[in-house]
Amino acid sequence: MKEPGKHPTPGQRRQDRLIHEWVHDPYKSKRKLPDPTVCPQCGAVFHQGRWTWLTPPKNAHEELCPACQRVRDKYPAGFLSLHGGFLDQHAQEIINLARNEERAETAEHPLHRIMQIEKQVDGILITTTDIHLPRRIGEALHRAYQGELDFHYIEEGSSLRVDWQREG
Repeated sequence: MKEPGKHPTPGQRRQDRLIHEWVHDPYKSKRKLPDPTVCPQCGAVFHQGRWTWLTPPKNAHEELCPACQRVRDKYPAGFLSLHGGFLDQHAQEIINLARNEERAETAEHPLHRIMQIEKQVDGILITTTDIHLPRRIGEALHRAYQGELDFHYIEEGSSLRVDWQREG
């Protein structure tokens, strides 16, 4: 393999040296948004290259942020599955912990949100708009209650599945 900055060898084309994106996130903007841009749904403001919580200026461009797009499309990036006998007895306490982690994360990163908390036959499924929040919630559950914690990255879809369970 050629070192960075070296000229291509004869017969090697420039595009052969390009780095190709491994992760494809369909909600990542394909173009640079005007600064400032405000999300008309949640009020997050795109300013200086990132989404943040600011008071939106009156002349701001409007466009739906990636998190609101995911919620609208019902297309989560993160999945946190909770299972086990301990969950049955402490469900509300665990949901409260998840909501507290979401509040802390969303204060700094407006695009990191819980989309839905769904009670299922064998546990609870929490879906999120990003891949960082389910990891954060899973690690907080593990710190607070121990149990088993597993992470499964799905590179093609830019998503993460986190499984936490504890019996008894």
